[in-house]
Amino acid sequence: MAASLMSVVSAIEEAPAPERTGDRQAATLTKSVYEQLRADILTGRMRPGEKIRADAVRRRFNTASSPVREALNRLLSEGFVALEEQKGFRVAPVSREELRELVKARCWIDGLAIRESIARFEVSWEENLVLALHRLSRAPRGQAGQVENAEWESQHKLFHKALVAGCGSRWVERISEQLFDAAERYRLLALDYVLERNELEEHRAIVDACINRDADRAVEVLRHHYGQTFDAITNSADAS
Repeated sequence: MAASLMSVVSAIEEAPAPERTGDRQAATLTKSVYEQLRADILTGRMRPGEKIRADAVRRRFNTASSPVREALNRLLSEGFVALEEQKGFRVAPVSREELRELVKARCWIDGLAIRESIARFEVSWEENLVLALHRLSRAPRGQAGQVENAEWESQHKLFHKALVAGCGSRWVERISEQLFDAAERYRLLALDYVLERNELEEHRAIVDACINRDADRAVEVLRHHYGQTFDAITNSADAS
């Protein structure tokens, strides 16, 4: 009887404390504010250098200050907003130098992931990569002077995630996704120039090299793909 009672007491002590409804609601609200602000920054609805007024954000989402502050701090840690002493938050600025560094980092990380994926070459990786390319090819693109089609944006990101998913490292995949999002902000800011390219053929060339297990060719085409995007974005900046 004593042993049984001790087992019950031990189980109660080890059980996690129940999450309070208020905590769940606050976390959900913070996540909602974060995701919507992040989307506004990535798509250019909030422009580089634009001041972010916490009170205006609070009124927009009809929420208290805490979820807004937590969302902005998370965006700050990811590099999408900047904090100026005595001045508050702003949308992080963009620069040719940062973009060049992003492209270089993506070539390093994604190139490494592709080489490792080809070396491991699991059938599931090949199948998912081909499927991701097919879905991307079926998604309609945006038109010049308009925002990018949301479906194409989603499939484009899923394609690049599928490209590195065979490397066997969640850390590398996570870093690759962070770099993708940072670079995507630049791409969407220069959308009219980017839309002039046939990116699908570049994506298809990468997949062909991967399927043929030609790591050198795959990395070469990947570098060309990222380089073409860099050129399109910088040409847009020069024209502006």
